[in-house]
Amino acid sequence: MKKSKILLFAASALLVASCGKSGGGRPSFGDNEYPVVTVGTSSAAMQTTYPATIKGVQDVQISPKVGGFITRIFVKEGQTVSAGQVLFEIDNATYQATVRQAQAAVNTAQASVNTAKLTFENTQQLHQNKVVGDYELQTAQNSYESAKAALAQAQASLANAKEMLSFCYVKSPSAGVVGTLPLKVGALVSAASVLTTVSNNSSMEVYFSMNEKDALEMSKSGNGLNTLPDVKLQLADGTIYGHDGKVAKMSGVIDQATGTVQMIAVFPNPERLLKSGGSGAIVIPHDNSSAIVIPQSCVMEVQNKKFVYVLGKDNKVKYTEITVDPQNDGNNYIVTGGLQVGDKYVTNGITKLSDQMEIVPITPERYQQKIQEQAKAMSAGDIVNAMKK
Repeated sequence: MKKSKILLFAASALLVASCGKSGGGRPSFGDNEYPVVTVGTSSAAMQTTYPATIKGVQDVQISPKVGGFITRIFVKEGQTVSAGQVLFEIDNATYQATVRQAQAAVNTAQASVNTAKLTFENTQQLHQNKVVGDYELQTAQNSYESAKAALAQAQASLANAKEMLSFCYVKSPSAGVVGTLPLKVGALVSAASVLTTVSNNSSMEVYFSMNEKDALEMSKSGNGLNTLPDVKLQLADGTIYGHDGKVAKMSGVIDQATGTVQMIAVFPNPERLLKSGGSGAIVIPHDNSSAIVIPQSCVMEVQNKKFVYVLGKDNKVKYTEITVDPQNDGNNYIVTGGLQVGDKYVTNGITKLSDQMEIVPITPERYQQKIQEQAKAMSAGDIVNAMKK
């Protein structure tokens, strides 16, 4: 019997508590009393999120400068490489033969220069001894100059052949991490082929777009990017990245198609957790020291519009539309329009109200007190009848 009384009291307490919540009605006091609160201001931590794309500070597509078959691959996917490190080798037999041919041409040209030099020097001696005339001397000099020019041309061809041979060894232009390797040894490639991507991910650039209104407000502040606090990065799994970032760049042109301005935030990446090509969301915090914050429980939502009952001077309530910040904590709204400091609104029992209905305003403390008084006064029969309804 004692256990039944305990269960009965618990049921009554739950019933009364559920009746005290907004959306579920209010206790039947019989005196038209409703709790009313005066609008004030308080500090609120707000935040704005923007979809974002993650990229390395330097993402370089690696392509060969010469065509041919891939003969060797020196790296693996995800491997960290340094600037100048060899990544691929292209079949270079033809280019090696060209280098040997160019070297032979240089040797031949050098021999011709040596011969022309001896001839010129000997002709100079003969000319000094009046053995040959000016014509023979000039002819020997011209031959010598032609031989030197031919040598220079042969040397240039050799340098070009060596450079073409060096192109067979594809090197990384910067330090970073190797991306995917879509081609294997034996694949035929050309200068248009993309062998891989090297991404410098020591720090990452996160691209996001800010709407024109927000960008304009930021520009009006006078300090531009300096006014923005450190930003956070929400990863694809919903967690917040462990390092804060800083907005470093803003485009000077508004995209006419989307009405947005592209922004770039830079994040450190010491653990190499962020990968180039990933996605997430930039979170920009805002501190509002004079925000109007009201519980979501006292707000009615109809067709994506939000309403509260505001108390007038004649104790009649007015069904009033409000606007709220889209970011919220799930319990409260930050009101951006429709309510002013000093207004009074009903906090409980709003489903029982109607526009221009006259009420007796009481404090929320008195409201809770009356709930407790009614719970104590309820009989077992009252509880059973209430549960049947």
